[in-house]
Amino acid sequence: MVQIEQLAARTPAVSVDELLQGFYPSPRFGQVSFASYRPDPKQPSQAAAVRALQGFADGVGSANGGGLFKKLFGKKDESRAGIYLDGGFGVGKTHLLASLWHASPGPKAFGTFVEYTNLVGALSFRKTVDALSSYKLVCIDEFELDDPGDTVLMSRLMRELADAGVKLAATSNTLPGSLGDGRFAAVDFQREIQVLADQFDVIRIDGEDFRHRGLPAAPAPLKNSELSSHMKAEFDGKTVAQDEFSTLIHHLAGVHPSRYRQLIDGIDGVVWRNVDTITEQAVALRFVVLADRLYDKDVPILASGVPFDKLFTEEMMTGGYMKKYFRAVSRLTALAREGQNHEPS
Repeated sequence: MVQIEQLAARTPAVSVDELLQGFYPSPRFGQVSFASYRPDPKQPSQAAAVRALQGFADGVGSANGGGLFKKLFGKKDESRAGIYLDGGFGVGKTHLLASLWHASPGPKAFGTFVEYTNLVGALSFRKTVDALSSYKLVCIDEFELDDPGDTVLMSRLMRELADAGVKLAATSNTLPGSLGDGRFAAVDFQREIQVLADQFDVIRIDGEDFRHRGLPAAPAPLKNSELSSHMKAEFDGKTVAQDEFSTLIHHLAGVHPSRYRQLIDGIDGVVWRNVDTITEQAVALRFVVLADRLYDKDVPILASGVPFDKLFTEEMMTGGYMKKYFRAVSRLTALAREGQNHEPS
């Protein structure tokens, strides 16, 4: 028997303490390590990235700010505070970032870019700096600047944490000097962008999306009449969130993205009826966050309607946020495969 709920009926509340306590890798990356990462032998940059991160992990916690005396009279540390993993979606950047987190001493934090900006919104900038400046390592996954305010905010945050002796590590699909391109008038914020870039040594990771290496094409969407039988076959004895896609999209507008992790808490699978192409940018960007949280928790998907490669408009898939949308399609496709592992009897 399947326990059925609706995401559109959930309105989670998250305290500041819960936000702070949630900065660790998701269950999907809860047990990963450098040893469990499998570099593609055709892509030597992948093995090189592992070696670089292992060396970086060895230095985490070995030297901190040292107080005012060291800042005034100590020998200047010429090394950069952070390491930045640049590469396409699906090459294992998050796996490696989480491996670094696991291999490093604490206190430490691991979160997505949007989770850090949400933390600042909840705590205030100064309290966020105070909370994180005692950490040995801060890991920022999916580093992307979507607006000028985020550019200034993260530039200041990274600079102050680096000055406090915190080691930084980030992943992104965009080189740090190119953050913001195509999204806003990045040329007007070159100083802030350059401050960000100056904090990191860049490690390039080449390769194809591992979620599709040697795997079949994404499964075709189901018919509405097939959803029930497939749901019973795939999720027997589990809890499933079943929603009309348009209703879910409307509901997400009233739930802050910082709460999407709690929104899907306790959900073993999702079923969406009548998936349709999203045509508004703000709606699409919210949905990308939900896709990321579903992928983090490895929540299988069953869906009817348009296939996931038609979820965003062609204009979106070629615009300033195209890498976000490609990542979302890639992850949703992987979860759709998982959702059709069992055929109805």
